[in-house]
Amino acid sequence: MVDVLLAVVLFLWLTYVWENYLSYRQHKVLKYTKDVPDELKDVLDHESFEKARVYQLDRSSFSFLSGAWSQIETTLILLLGGIPFVWEISGVVISKFGYTREYEITQSLVFMLLAMLFSTITDLPWSLYSTFVIEEKHGFNKQTLGFFLKDLLKKLAVMTAISLPLVAALLYIIKWGGEYFFVYTWLFTLVVTLALVTIYMDYIAPLFDKFTLLPEGTLRSSIEQLAARISFPLAKIYIVDGSKRSSHSNAYFYGFFKNKRIVLFDTLLAENPTKEENDTSKEDGRENDKENEGDKWKEEGNEKDPKQEDSNAGDGEKKKSKGCSNDEILAILGHELGHWKLSHTLKNLGISQVNIFFSFMIFGYLMHNKTLFASFGFPDSQPTMIGLMIIFQFIFSPYNELLGFFMTALSRKFEFQADDFAKGLGFAGYLRSSLVKLHKDNLGFPVADKLYSAYHYSHPPLIERLRALGPKQD
Repeated sequence: MVDVLLAVVLFLWLTYVWENYLSYRQHKVLKYTKDVPDELKDVLDHESFEKARVYQLDRSSFSFLSGAWSQIETTLILLLGGIPFVWEISGVVISKFGYTREYEITQSLVFMLLAMLFSTITDLPWSLYSTFVIEEKHGFNKQTLGFFLKDLLKKLAVMTAISLPLVAALLYIIKWGGEYFFVYTWLFTLVVTLALVTIYMDYIAPLFDKFTLLPEGTLRSSIEQLAARISFPLAKIYIVDGSKRSSHSNAYFYGFFKNKRIVLFDTLLAENPTKEENDTSKEDGRENDKENEGDKWKEEGNEKDPKQEDSNAGDGEKKKSKGCSNDEILAILGHELGHWKLSHTLKNLGISQVNIFFSFMIFGYLMHNKTLFASFGFPDSQPTMIGLMIIFQFIFSPYNELLGFFMTALSRKFEFQADDFAKGLGFAGYLRSSLVKLHKDNLGFPVADKLYSAYHYSHPPLIERLRALGPKQD
């Protein structure tokens, strides 16, 4: 009866070995590629190239250690009966409140909560090291330890508040739906997916970050003109204060029908109009607040004291400016809106929904397989929650690997198409320069092992994208 479990563990280790082989190939590229590629010598200086190489090398070394720990942890949980143990503990917990084992959904929610707490605790040391050692070392981290822990607890609370009711509803639908439950679960997940996209951005994301409307000015007018040019139904443009956590940059859009919004990270902008407004409004009271300014700055998640920055102004002037110009931001948005115009978002949604429907249908054939449950430590019962975990997470592992590879390849194709769309709008030159700047600012390494890249990169490497955009126009 343990054959299924051993087969799952064996496949997980084969996958782990394969992933490590790919990572080793990429690690060698990072370790021994010390010269800027010929294609980038006119746009990428050696100092930036070396910084990116060392940063990615540190991340690669860290991933070997964290990946090994994760693999060993998963193996021990499976072989030592961690899943049935936590299930029994959850049964003991609900019994303290007068519930019997017949309240399977209640026990499932407690099981899920315990699993989330365990995962959070075991991941915490790795997350702390990544943030406060690696990201700190390379100048990306802007958080204090207090801000980090507060953010972690807030995320856990929000995740719990959202996931527990949804899981309870899903389990109820599976039990209520009968033979064709997979049709109802698919419809449920579709509605939840569409609802969460809007709910998350409008009500959940603002709990963690401040979203400010982009004030009137040249950038806003240019973005609105670009949206009108391609009939993008733009409703609002926001700037989010991502800099309080990290100096990594990003931009995206969201929303349905005629209510779409664009979000720009403040780290993406060379000149942030919202920051300039805030600086102006606080100018009169700034002198009186000098003593408390450093503490306030750290409470907001930043690492450096403004008073110290003032004293080092001379050094700051020597630093290279980060962020993109307005024209480069328009080029980036031309690429992002290309995803919308070419229906990439809808295509991805369609593929994901077909996958969910197919997965629930197969789950229906396996959810009452006694041999399967017995091999994972449940010889006398087949809890639906446990079935979802072992089937979706472990039994589907080979299928998930193939699907992941396919989606990565499709994503790369979409990225090239979006670049070509922006090029068609006349942004080829600015898109080239913005891609180079984003690589510099985020310490992206422009050289990749072909096999590693094909398997892991959802975005094509920088050199490939620049080649596809064509020769640089003088």
